[in-house]
Amino acid sequence: MRTTVLLALSVVSTLFLVAPRGAESTAAELAAALQKKYDAVHSFTTDFTHSYRGGALRKELTEKGRLLVMKPGKMRWTYTSPEDKVFISDGLKVYSYIPADRQVIVGSVPPDDTATTPALFLAGKGNVTRDFSATLADVPAGWPAGTRALKLVPRQPQPDYDWLVLLLDPATLSLRGLLTSDAQGGTSSFVFSNLKENVTLSDKDFAFTIPRGVDVVTDGGKR
Repeated sequence: MRTTVLLALSVVSTLFLVAPRGAESTAAELAAALQKKYDAVHSFTTDFTHSYRGGALRKELTEKGRLLVMKPGKMRWTYTSPEDKVFISDGLKVYSYIPADRQVIVGSVPPDDTATTPALFLAGKGNVTRDFSATLADVPAGWPAGTRALKLVPRQPQPDYDWLVLLLDPATLSLRGLLTSDAQGGTSSFVFSNLKENVTLSDKDFAFTIPRGVDVVTDGGKR
């Protein structure tokens, strides 16, 4: 489940991308405009509702929290309901901490030349049109009338996900939410609210201090 959560978090990379108006836009045009807009966004904040369903364990879960992002390379996901957990990138390291588990998982942010996953769009790396094939998709049930959907499939196969779908407002084409699938057959959806771009953030918003008494797991194993 932790891998699925981290994957779903990562694909919010195109959160503030806004495409040209008009239903006549092709998938390629939408993808190109998304990348161009995102290049001009240096920071953003939003509230989110994350729902997960399915997978090998047939779980169903709905969680809520807040997201902060600042380029280059910084993001902070704070989950507040139903349990506290934090996922942070400070630009060099990525920290995953669930207080109830008493464990911190620490990884490294890949360099630019290996930035091929959706997670790295959050860090201002990667490219939508270069790294994904885009097609127009059907809008799943339950989304507001008129919502448009853009499906992105990674050009290079990825071990943890197959595709993601961006759900776009029909008038402004700003992002209403997204869907992803994972390798275990589960699906995640995010709904965004109170979205604000190019806000004032600082490095301290993305600092993480490892709590005393917790296990720390790194690429080299437990320490």
